[in-house]
Parts: sequence; C-alpha cells; structure tokens
Amino acid sequence: MTRRFPLPDEDETDAGRRTLLKSMAMAMLGLAAAVKPAGAASPWPSRPVRLVVPGSAGSGPDLFARPIADQLGKVFGQSFVIDNKPGATGIIGNDIVAKAAPDGHTLLFTYAATVVINQTLQPKMPYDGLRDLVPVVQVGAGGNFLAVVPDFPARDLKSFVEHVRTRPDAYDYASWGIGSGGHLTMEALKMQTGIRIRHVPYKTVPQILNDMQGGIVRVAFVDTSSSVPLIRAGKLRALAISGTRRAPATPEVLTMTEQGYPFETNSWYGMFAPAGTSATIVQRLNAEVNRILTSAAMRERFLLLNMAMPQVKTPEQFAQTVRDDVSAWGNVIRTNHITVD
Repeated sequence: MTRRFPLPDEDETDAGRRTLLKSMAMAMLGLAAAVKPAGAASPWPSRPVRLVVPGSAGSGPDLFARPIADQLGKVFGQSFVIDNKPGATGIIGNDIVAKAAPDGHTLLFTYAATVVINQTLQPKMPYDGLRDLVPVVQVGAGGNFLAVVPDFPARDLKSFVEHVRTRPDAYDYASWGIGSGGHLTMEALKMQTGIRIRHVPYKTVPQILNDMQGGIVRVAFVDTSSSVPLIRAGKLRALAISGTRRAPATPEVLTMTEQGYPFETNSWYGMFAPAGTSATIVQRLNAEVNRILTSAAMRERFLLLNMAMPQVKTPEQFAQTVRDDVSAWGNVIRTNHITVD
C-alpha cells in the first residue's frame, strides 16, 4: 500500500519559498561581509568634523584654521566646525584631540609650541604629543622678531650682541611667557654668544608692545604680525627674525642665521589627528590642505600675517619636523634648566 503524504497548499508553498529566498539573501550578505577587503571603512566624513583650536577666536591659529575649515567643508561635503579651546599653553585643546576617537571626526589645528615645547617643558602632561597625536599637515613656517626701541644703540644682531656683551645684566628682555618661543630663542642666542640679559615674562605680545612704546622694556621677542605696524611707523626696530626664512611683508629683516648666529628652528601651525587615525584619512587631509594653501586667498592671508608660504610636506615629513623640533627645543630647555615652576 502506497503511503500518501499531505501536500502543502499554495499559501504554504509561497511562504516557504519566500523564507528560503530570504535565508539565501541573508547568507549572501554574510558572505559579502566576510570577504570585505581588509581595511575597508565606512565613508568619511559621515558627520560634521570638529576642528579643535587651542586658542581664542582671532588668535594666530584661529585665523588660519577658519578659512581652511571652510574650504575643507566644501571639498568633503560636511562642515568642519571650529571649536576654540584656549588655556594652559594649549594643553586643554590638545588633550581633547589626543583622547578622541581616531575616526577622523575630531582634529586639532595648533601652533608649534603646544606640541614641541610642552613635550619637554611641562612636567605633568595628560598626553604624549609624540605618541598620542598624528601629524597631518604643516601650515606655514616662520619666526619671531628680536625687536628694540628706536633709540637702542644696535642696528643689527651683531651690534646687539656686542653691545649687550659689554654690559652684562644691564638689560631685560620680554617674551610672552616662560617657555614661549621668544623666551627659548633668546636663551638659545645666549648659549651661542655668552651674553647676559634677564628675562621678563609677559602674558601677551600686545602687552609687550604697549610697554615698549612706554619705555618700560627696551628689548623683546615679538610675533611677526602684530608688531609690523609699529615697525613701519618707526616706533620699533626689528634687528633679526628667528627661523629659516625672512617674512614676506618685512623682507629687509635678516634671519639670525644670515647674520652669523645659526638658528634653524621655525615656528609653524599644523593639523593633527588622534593616534590610530586611518592613514587614508591622514593622506586625504594632507593633500587637500596643501592644495588649499596654494589659493590666492590663502596667499593673501599669509602676507597679511607676515608669514612665509609653506613648503609642501607629506605627513611623514611633517612628523620628522616635529621630532626634530622637540629635540632642538628640549636641548635649550634642559641646558638652561628652564622650568614653569
């Protein structure tokens, strides 16, 4: 006797077919995920990018970060939002980025001292600038002016050194704080020449410029932007500029090296990302920022702030600059026993 089995009705057959097809589709999706190329990632940026600036609105890094952020937003189709985090010589802003997720949505735009000088000078850093931040792109290269009041007897760096050497401890000089670029540059000059001149730390360059006009201080290291109107008006005289290049708006001011006192360390601005950020993201940002820097608007910005146009550097070349600067400034700090206490 032939045993008969009940046949499913039409609705049951269609439901079973749909279930089978759904299972097959899910299996194919799983297989596709399994063979996803190594290193593949979701599209970036997938949301607005936070660009932390460890300075106030209108500060040097802020003035460069804003036009760059605006252009990056147009390139990538997502806003690059400036987040000003001043304070603690850049440590507050840098720390935020050092501890952020390395997904390319939190970046840092800062100035050299916050990374290279703090690395040696600050005894209790909440992060390691060389380990926890990835250099992306360098923006600009410049220096600071050694400036004097108009009646100071020196007209260039050589005559300044000779004059001060014969009058040990007769002069003070100002900078914008202990461990600032101006402070360490003068200490490096003292190491080369043996001159003796006392440091008077101020909080800001505008305070220095005001006191120089009032005759309270006669010698100072100041930035190459805010001091230009006073230099052009004859109210200050720039004897030299630190770094490797003359400033575009004041080409008559020779570098320290050109005047016989080698000093090859530049000031700069730069973009960094948290350690672990994809090399693909870092390379894309490097390429786009370097392209933006060649625009007419950015060339005008560099001239306005009296800063030399940057040399194009890869992330690896910028990383080497950071390491070299940490070594150079660290040597000055340790040799002169400079502390923030």
